[in-house]
Amino acid sequence: MSYNGADALADVLIENGIKVCFSNPGTTEMHLVAALTRDGRIANHLCLFEGVATGAADGYARMSGRPAATLLHLGPGLANGLANLHNARKAAMPVLNIVGEHAVAHIAHDAPLTSDIAGLAGPVSKTVATLTEPADIARVTGDLLRDIQSGVKGIGTLIMPNDVAWSEAAPDNQPAIEIPSLDAPDPAAVSQAAKALQTPGAYLLLGAPHITRRMQELAQAIAAKTGATLLAEAATARCSRGGGLPGLARIPFQIDAAIATLEGAKQAVLAGARAPVAFFAYPERPSALLPETCEITTLCPAEADVETALSVLADELDASIAEPQKLALPPIPTGPITPEALGAAVANGLPENAIVADESVTNGTSLYPACASAPAHDWLNNRGGSIGYGMPLAIGCAAACPNRPVLAVIGDGSASYTLQALWTMARAGMNITVLILSNRRYKILSNEMSKIGAGEPDENSDPLMDLGNPSIGWVALAEGYGVAARQVSEATELRKAISLAMATPGPFLIEAVM
Repeated sequence: MSYNGADALADVLIENGIKVCFSNPGTTEMHLVAALTRDGRIANHLCLFEGVATGAADGYARMSGRPAATLLHLGPGLANGLANLHNARKAAMPVLNIVGEHAVAHIAHDAPLTSDIAGLAGPVSKTVATLTEPADIARVTGDLLRDIQSGVKGIGTLIMPNDVAWSEAAPDNQPAIEIPSLDAPDPAAVSQAAKALQTPGAYLLLGAPHITRRMQELAQAIAAKTGATLLAEAATARCSRGGGLPGLARIPFQIDAAIATLEGAKQAVLAGARAPVAFFAYPERPSALLPETCEITTLCPAEADVETALSVLADELDASIAEPQKLALPPIPTGPITPEALGAAVANGLPENAIVADESVTNGTSLYPACASAPAHDWLNNRGGSIGYGMPLAIGCAAACPNRPVLAVIGDGSASYTLQALWTMARAGMNITVLILSNRRYKILSNEMSKIGAGEPDENSDPLMDLGNPSIGWVALAEGYGVAARQVSEATELRKAISLAMATPGPFLIEAVM
């Protein structure tokens, strides 16, 4: 076969460091499938649902710092992946969607799968581009890849008509793109932040696509020196923690707890964070969570060099980093699996260098604080709030870090959105432990219904929150997808199951009956 547009695109991707593609292709993508798989330079993972592919690309970017590609089938395939692209956009992760399109002359006939692909892609994409000529592939793709990795990182959607993919092309030996370096700290912003933090009632709010260990050490030193209250954003895309780091408290998700936590703020310094807002609107509660009288100072935005900005600020304040201290693990739990027992079981079961994809929702209230004393690990949260991201995210983490064990902690309602991810884990033999928190209901909706002023669940509304009729058989589902599984209902057994699963190669699912 002659060298074609699909081959040219594959070469541009390889030249620019795209090493992984999460795919759910169709007829219009067959030339792309041939090109992307031709020599093994790009690792390809078949996903049985597009939301798995897009969520996996998000996880890969969080752990590697680089974009992965997705390969999606026309507009409906892209639409199936939009929820997890929304999550990736909110996490400011670079993702490259390659979406096949009908041949240009075929579009006018309005075939069954014809749709406005650019219109679908726009709300979640930083950049959308359509390839129209094989000669433009290197330039257009390079520009898109540069854009999604510069400044505020984001999603690029590259639309490739089928005839552009199959048409003859010439290799284009353009050099790899260059990504601009992060913005340096602004001396004036550093001085303003230092002054604000030395005011009574000061809060230092921390955020970044990756809150590194060094960032936390610096922020803890600054808080200790000034007496400021240190908090991370409610959800962090990636936070390195454990292994002797002090626990990093987060702004609570629950509206009343968040208001109470921030009510004393007179000065708020934003280090890579945005001013906190409520997850939803609630009657007689504010959307902006900081008090109206609180003055806000921005040290740096999330897309800047947050670590260097904190380092310069610490120097200005003469703040010294404390020696790490080993924190005591919580006691090994016994009895029923309560939220507190869950936190203790996971903290005692996490191995060194683990990655935790947290979609625990209501039963995970004790999980994050309990694991502060665990060995060093990375913690990933859902920045976009669209559920069904946990298992796909774990796939991307495992693809980026194949030698690190991954734990995905997921409520049973959330897990039901993307359970096809289990098949991809099994096929690739990924070291992922999936912990399903099985309370057999959408418990968060029960909690939120009265809070938002809609009354208490009753015999008419409760069936829309109940997952127990019929109960979901997670062990059978996992085994059907090729993943070994077991059910546990006692906390000590849960801790043992987590330790064993994470020490055993390959995927494993644990259903924890709450």
